Amino acid sequence: MLKLDKKDTTLFLVVIAMTLLAPFIMNPFPTDSGLAQFNAGYPDLMQRFAIFGIFAIGFNILFGLTGYLSFGHAAFLGVGSYAAVWMFKLLSFNILPAIFLAVLVAAIFSLAIGFVCLRRSGIYFSILTLAFAQMSFAMAYSVLSNPSFNLTNGETGLQVYADDPQILKGSGPDATHLFGLEMRNTFTLDVGAWAFQFNLGFYICAMFLILAFYISLRIFRSPFGLILRAIKTNQTRLNFTGTNSRPYTLAAFVISGMYAGLAGGLMAAMDPLAGAERMQWTASGEVVLMTILGGAGTLLGPILGAGFIKYFENIFSKINDSVLQSWFSFMPDGLSDFFVSIVHPFVGKGWHLTLGLLFMLVVTFLPGGLVEGGQKIWSRLRNKDKDGGAKSTATTPAE
Repeated sequence: MLKLDKKDTTLFLVVIAMTLLAPFIMNPFPTDSGLAQFNAGYPDLMQRFAIFGIFAIGFNILFGLTGYLSFGHAAFLGVGSYAAVWMFKLLSFNILPAIFLAVLVAAIFSLAIGFVCLRRSGIYFSILTLAFAQMSFAMAYSVLSNPSFNLTNGETGLQVYADDPQILKGSGPDATHLFGLEMRNTFTLDVGAWAFQFNLGFYICAMFLILAFYISLRIFRSPFGLILRAIKTNQTRLNFTGTNSRPYTLAAFVISGMYAGLAGGLMAAMDPLAGAERMQWTASGEVVLMTILGGAGTLLGPILGAGFIKYFENIFSKINDSVLQSWFSFMPDGLSDFFVSIVHPFVGKGWHLTLGLLFMLVVTFLPGGLVEGGQKIWSRLRNKDKDGGAKSTATTPAE
């Protein structure tokens, strides 16, 4: 199927099924139950799962395969967002031209930056990418927002206004759409105590996520991917074989930047606004955490890492004191207040602390990320099945 072997086909089908069935998977608890706090099946969060999954998949092609750690990938995310919003302002709210321009501009931008940064490797490469990203942030925040040449609108952010040209808008809707189908269109399916939301914007992001995963899968299994792995293992030895590794690393850098541009374009398609904050070093650090947390160099790792971080970021930040009081209401007043005071620093505004602790636990006990944890669980289950089968086989003759 699609030039994939049996194992990869199974993996690809699993990704498709989990992505398309996300509204059901992310809403395991009834709407009116206390555990509904942990549901994540609403459009905005599911869109973020898909968009940051694409961002992390692209980053993994560079970092996971070649070992080149970039601290500046948020620059391509921001450039993609700005390009998409400009397309909305000049042409129409149709997302396809905007996404195409976002990927194209990110490719050109990453080619220019990669050509300079890839002259160095290791920590020097990482610092160079960080420097370019911070310069991009500074330009978007101030330099390119002066009245005579306002490309980014500074700290306010670039957005679409009623007096923008939109020369191809015609009678189209005043919201981002795909040939008239608005991204915000949502259908709610009530099944008993559950309410499942199906949003057009999410499914468009999901389609791009599936496509991004398939391209990544083909790259991993291609001779090009094999050379990228060789670069990560020992680039010097590869160069001694007569292979010039630089074009391959530059290609990986550009492909990774195009993924980031696609993610930025989709962010603008869901919410037609682009701000300089998307280019900050913290956004670059976030995609690094996603990839390492899920499992760098693995196929599923970036998606799992993106989902893990975005899920817990959303859930923990929503838990306030009133929620904690309801959780511990069955206890006596003094005891419930004591437990609320203990848990309070780890939720709400303190969700970063909890996420940091979870990240430390995963890195300490699962250096290979969440994928390694899944592999360990699967191998133990298989060993139990084999042991059970061996025992039953051994007792058959005696019986």
